[in-house]
Amino acid sequence: MNHRVGSIIFGLGVGLLVAAWSYQWIMAPDKRAQRVEEESVVVVSRSLLGERLGIEDLELVDPLAPNRKVGKVYIYPLARGWEVSGFYRRGEGDRWHAYMLTLSADLGLTGLKVKDTDPRLAQIAASDSLFDVAP
Repeated sequence: MNHRVGSIIFGLGVGLLVAAWSYQWIMAPDKRAQRVEEESVVVVSRSLLGERLGIEDLELVDPLAPNRKVGKVYIYPLARGWEVSGFYRRGEGDRWHAYMLTLSADLGLTGLKVKDTDPRLAQIAASDSLFDVAP
């Protein structure tokens, strides 16, 4: 009987410690500030991607809208900017195309790589040094 009470008290104590640590880790102000910054970077990357591709109805899978079935996406801080990867498609009938955007610290586009076979994108990339299209 005494062993049972001790086990219950120990389990409750460990549970409370884990809950308190998890709460502190989740609610840390620096983590929230980092998340807000990452969200703003992804929002900017969405608009830059749509602008460069010239596609109005763009379906996206990115760090704010992940879809594990499509593939892995990430946002990665660099020494002087960001890298954002994801997938896009033009509509239900299209397949998903991978992309990677590189942004400067002030969120200006420094590079865009896409995997797409659309000849129109190859023409755009031929005149734009920041844009690279691979089949």
